[in-house]
Amino acid sequence: MAISVWEQSTYFAPKEVVIIGCGFVGLWTAYELINKNPKLQITILERGVIPSGASTRNAGFSCFGSVSELMYDVQLMGEANMLETVKMRYDGLQRIQKVFDKKTIDYDQFGGYELFEQGGAYDIKKLDADIAYLNKILAPALGTPKKNGKYLPIYTNESKQIPKLGFQKINALAFSPFEGQLNSAKLVLALQKEVQSKGVQILFNTEVKKFKSHKNGVTIKTNLEATIETKQLLICTNGFAKQLLPELDVVPARGQVFITEPIPNLKFKGTFHFDEGFYYFRNVGNRLLLGGARNKDFKNEKTTSLETSKLIQKTLEEFMMKRILPKDAKKPNIELRWSGTMGMGKIKKPIIQQLQPNVYCAVRMSGMGVAIAPIVAQRAVKLMKH
Repeated sequence: MAISVWEQSTYFAPKEVVIIGCGFVGLWTAYELINKNPKLQITILERGVIPSGASTRNAGFSCFGSVSELMYDVQLMGEANMLETVKMRYDGLQRIQKVFDKKTIDYDQFGGYELFEQGGAYDIKKLDADIAYLNKILAPALGTPKKNGKYLPIYTNESKQIPKLGFQKINALAFSPFEGQLNSAKLVLALQKEVQSKGVQILFNTEVKKFKSHKNGVTIKTNLEATIETKQLLICTNGFAKQLLPELDVVPARGQVFITEPIPNLKFKGTFHFDEGFYYFRNVGNRLLLGGARNKDFKNEKTTSLETSKLIQKTLEEFMMKRILPKDAKKPNIELRWSGTMGMGKIKKPIIQQLQPNVYCAVRMSGMGVAIAPIVAQRAVKLMKH
């Protein structure tokens, strides 16, 4: 597409900051930048007609972290790194609720649960000890609320609730009040509206083909035959990061999800995790939203494809009928199936760094993007020149 002289002098005119990716991290960074400097010329480039990563295609969890997940993270990357990522989640969730009214983004804080089975990968005999350990180290690190001078528990053993929730072959249940759920697309739209009202430009259907750093800034070439000059470039493409930054430790990970028709007398509200978070489900009103099972086919789920696979979808349906719904429940119709692309790596920490002169990145959200994006954005802004 040839660019007119008018377009070249406006849409594609030189900018002070260009952000690639109109998902949570890109939008939160634009939000932080424009609030620090309202005169800053910022453009966000997004290759899709709407954000094409995981921001609007996830399960709508505002993830705080489950017991077995955090215990695994301690083994994977050490206690200090685990505490840092949980602190980012906690602070990010507080930030979301401070900036946006809960009704605007359908935010509900029914709490988050983790389900355990006897004889599974996690030894449920350790549950009470692990809960005590996490409560002891997390509460002071996060600065959570106190009652009578003592921190309120972050996790509790709620196994007594299993019968009323209707789950099958579940032997233990942990609960945290800090996790919530939301409409992730409404949060993206609220962020878009906020930054655009302050002068941030968003160009959709604009894919960056390559960029080149130089002493005065960065030259960006797009699919529109348009070249954009900017003083600073921030790459926020998460699971797609390797397409522009092949040297980074970021692997795409497809997360598949489905939602059912309304289920009469659905027995639970909240967010639920199973098998170290590889399975996750929640209520959407009286419908069941279920996702995950990527650990059944790691090799083929390392993809940016937004299709769904028969194997994963069948596994999720079996999990729904054998674990989530009561034994005598009728199988509900599936109304929608979809997937999104997450960004994973060897450790579960975001990459926020300067890559070249005037080029920065904030990628690898490790499935925590909803919660940590506000804090990732603040850290990215600190790296950049204003």
